[in-house]
Amino acid sequence: MGKHLCFTVADRSYFALLKKEIHVLAVKAGFSDNKVGEVDIIVAEMVSNLVKHAGGGRLLVKLVEEQHIEGIEFISIDDGDGIADLNRMMTDGASTTNTLGHGLGAIRRLSNLFQVYSQKDWGTIMLSRLFKEELPYQKKANEIRSVVVSKPGEEKCGDAFHCRIGSHAIRLFLGDGLGHGAEAALAVNSAIQIFKTRKDDSAVDIIKELHRGVRKTRGLVGTVALYLKEEKRWRICGVGNICTRLINGIELKNNMSYNGIIGHNIPNSMKDQEVDAENAQVILLCSDGIRTKWDLTKYPGILKHDLSILAACIFKDHARHTDDMSVVAVRLNY
Repeated sequence: MGKHLCFTVADRSYFALLKKEIHVLAVKAGFSDNKVGEVDIIVAEMVSNLVKHAGGGRLLVKLVEEQHIEGIEFISIDDGDGIADLNRMMTDGASTTNTLGHGLGAIRRLSNLFQVYSQKDWGTIMLSRLFKEELPYQKKANEIRSVVVSKPGEEKCGDAFHCRIGSHAIRLFLGDGLGHGAEAALAVNSAIQIFKTRKDDSAVDIIKELHRGVRKTRGLVGTVALYLKEEKRWRICGVGNICTRLINGIELKNNMSYNGIIGHNIPNSMKDQEVDAENAQVILLCSDGIRTKWDLTKYPGILKHDLSILAACIFKDHARHTDDMSVVAVRLNY
């Protein structure tokens, strides 16, 4: 569950460099020449849309994998006027700027998944995923999405998310290395390597093992959330300022973290916070690069969309851009 590359799109002068970097990413990932060409078209249309209709914005890009098939994800984010008639704009030939109007229709045709979320005077978020081959049919599965972005100007990211899905449990970990840059990335990635090996049913036990294993690093804050399938319960433990919230329909529950720093000092007495799981329940985790006063009622209908749209909404409105930033969203479907 890697980080997104974040490109700022202010005007057309950014396009050549941006297109080249994403083109190289797709080639190195082993996309066919035909698929790389489709990547180029999607990037061109998204950037063009940001410049023409919103006066600029951001484009998030990362490699993804579903059902063991590799792909690439694009999320465009703008603060423009919004799309008044989305259905019309998805039709080839529709345009509000006297152009051919092929943009959204072309992206939709080339994408394996394409969704748009827009509000008047708020802006638009556009999500596209393109895979190396068609995904086989799969009944509705648990949905696990993340937006993880480095502090502007930093190549290394001190935030990291990892998920392990097993027959018995789903194990989630979001960590935030102290500060930012290479040393923060070393701390959080050291914790991720330990987390990958753990089979504990207690989030507290995993946190304690991470604490022992990262003592030689600068330390981190983090939250472990375990969904135990047979019990249909969450077990959650966090140390430091990771925000964790559970959403059941319109009900929202906050889970409190313990004070401390993993690798330096954690409380001797910690307990798993146990919460009943429900079908279609969403759990959200955010690092402190995201302001915590977000309100999902400001995004009508958002939970009908792919959870990457939800994560991008929170990132759009609440990212600090002075630190590494991460939003994780997971929806249970059973």
